[in-house]
Amino acid sequence: MQPQASTYGEQSFSKALPVNERFTPLRNLKDTWKKSIENPEEFWAQQAKQLDWIKEWDHVLEWDNNHARWFNGGLINVSYNCVDRHAKTSRKNKVAIIWEGEDGDRRGLTYHSLYREVNKIASALKELGIEKGNTVALYMPMVPELPIVMLACARIGAPFTQVYSGFSSGALAERVQHIDAKIIITSDGLWRRGKIIDLKGTVDKAIVDCPTVEKVIVLKRTGHPIHMEEGRDIWYDDALSLAKEKNITPESLPSDHILYVLYTSGTTAKPKGIQVGTGGYLTYITSTLKWAFDVDENDVWWCAADIGWVTGHSYIVFAPLALGLSLVMYEGAPEYPDPGRVWRIIEDYGVTKFYTSPTLLRLLMKYGDDYPKNYDLSTLKILGSVGEPINPEVWKWYYTVIGQERCPISDTWWQTETGGFMLSPAPGLELAPMKPGSATFPLPGVDPLIVDEDGKPVPQGVKGYLTIRRPWPGMLLTLFKDEERYQNYYWRKYPKAEQPLFYTGDYAIQDVDGYYWLLGRSDDVLKVAGHRLGTIELEDTLVSHQSVAESSVVGKSDEIKGEVPVGFVVLKNGYNPSKQLAEELKRHVRNIIGPIAALSNVYFVQGLPKTRSGKIMRRVIKALVEGESVGDTTTLEDKSSVDYIINALNNKPLNI
Repeated sequence: MQPQASTYGEQSFSKALPVNERFTPLRNLKDTWKKSIENPEEFWAQQAKQLDWIKEWDHVLEWDNNHARWFNGGLINVSYNCVDRHAKTSRKNKVAIIWEGEDGDRRGLTYHSLYREVNKIASALKELGIEKGNTVALYMPMVPELPIVMLACARIGAPFTQVYSGFSSGALAERVQHIDAKIIITSDGLWRRGKIIDLKGTVDKAIVDCPTVEKVIVLKRTGHPIHMEEGRDIWYDDALSLAKEKNITPESLPSDHILYVLYTSGTTAKPKGIQVGTGGYLTYITSTLKWAFDVDENDVWWCAADIGWVTGHSYIVFAPLALGLSLVMYEGAPEYPDPGRVWRIIEDYGVTKFYTSPTLLRLLMKYGDDYPKNYDLSTLKILGSVGEPINPEVWKWYYTVIGQERCPISDTWWQTETGGFMLSPAPGLELAPMKPGSATFPLPGVDPLIVDEDGKPVPQGVKGYLTIRRPWPGMLLTLFKDEERYQNYYWRKYPKAEQPLFYTGDYAIQDVDGYYWLLGRSDDVLKVAGHRLGTIELEDTLVSHQSVAESSVVGKSDEIKGEVPVGFVVLKNGYNPSKQLAEELKRHVRNIIGPIAALSNVYFVQGLPKTRSGKIMRRVIKALVEGESVGDTTTLEDKSSVDYIINALNNKPLNI
């Protein structure tokens, strides 16, 4: 069945009018975008000159068999661009990293001290046998040593993979095996909601199945008792004592040298190892950060994500440091010890540009407006959103309560595979009037196309599959050790299309004004009586009700309709579950989307199953609804959230 016009989209477009006409009219973005599409090589060559190259490239782009080689012949080093070139200038005493631990610990690193620390661990890694091309696995918490180690690996040309610290020993082992890591760098543990998470214990279980690992370097963070294997395990500080050289010359690396491999979560299939290059990637993420957030020398940047995901790689570590910014890192839970933690950090450090997920915003929004109003948020200039489509109601709260109707919102769409922002407002160029919930327009160099199942373009206002028509510098090089899967998954979905199209797996609509609206993953789709409904459409509608803080919708098998939608709702403070409210929410969805979207049930729950990065694990909810095994739940932030769903389904207290 072909994608159909969306009544949800029409409803959103009619409500989501420009909210602030004070911002500069859209002119330069369109002109810049047009130039980038008409002459991409000239455009990207100009962007690449913001970096320091050891040797300039021979060719800007070589495009062959769905592979892009950007700045071929050029030599560069990411660590040099993020550290050395600042440490050698007046920026050397500028704060590079402002870190706060969940337990209240605080640290600051200038660019000079960052340079020293990166060189120390780079020297230690060389003494432990790591050479250019050797691979390193990281399983670390959100502490300054994580970006330090990433930059050290980049310095000596050792591709790394940072495994999200919420993954299980099995998931860790799978990734370490696949990348053939020679060393694992980890921590004894991390703090989360006042409790110690034992990272070293997870490594000990994983390493049994990792024969390539020779050494385990362990950072002391929590100080709890752990096992240290003699001859294999070494404390981080002891490793630093091995360093013989104070200054490690950065390796001259080809532009397409592997910087890192980042694995997708693997919740539905074998994880894909996204292989990321060097010169093209760094050019792209530095450019897009400037465009989407208009960053400058005086900004204090906080990307409230986890470095275990691509958001943290691109926009906590590499782009901000390459641009010489001061960045904030926070270790723990965002609402610990109270829901004011995020707003206090913004006040304490004078954050000017803030980038977070709709999930975190929904979580904090449910506590009401009093918490953010207790803090001085006047330093904020631009707000950002990442990770999933932002509900229009959440967007408006973010804009009104947090931004006080003066901060534009850069609602960004991108993926692990894209390396950096693809669709986003661009206050760093010129900002279009904003529409709550829309990612607005493609950034320079990005050529999107919304198509049907045959790869044919769909009209404006019709939901389809978002694809990309041409290469961009931040894109993945391939899938690590899996070229065939790279071709099949990303480039062979639409054999009838007029040209190869990069498959993103996301639904989208372009409205009559040219604005793009992301509607979630195309695999998060319900088929109700032959009609396709995106879960994000139903969830946005539920959240638009004044009583709802968060929602998740999944499909339940139905003999007649195939599937019927089931809603799980977290209420805002001050609202109580009742049969009357459940019926009101059903009517609300039916009235906005139509009879086809009628919810079969609405369940009230205390919380939804989420990862520590804040993503709702819909597959867990779906499995519980269908009475199936939930599988691996080690990445869940709160294990009791599974019980909330079970209790609701079994008609326990909060279920109506």
